[in-house]
Amino acid sequence: MKPKKELVRIVRSPEGEIHLDSTGKMNGRGAYICPDLQCLQKAKKGRRLEKAFECSVPAEIYDRLETELNG
Repeated sequence: MKPKKELVRIVRSPEGEIHLDSTGKMNGRGAYICPDLQCLQKAKKGRRLEKAFECSVPAEIYDRLETELNG
């Protein structure tokens, strides 16, 4: 298991929006993944963000997160 500082936080805001949280301090429910595309693809395949956020996550959100991870 990696330390939190090496992971990227993804947050679902109280309004229901899902964002990459680079500061680690945004309000909302958070989930952590490795900062590489393989981890994001595994999270998508295993529906891990849906389980963490207890809601459906559209494919567009994963696409946006992929773009943000690429920087």
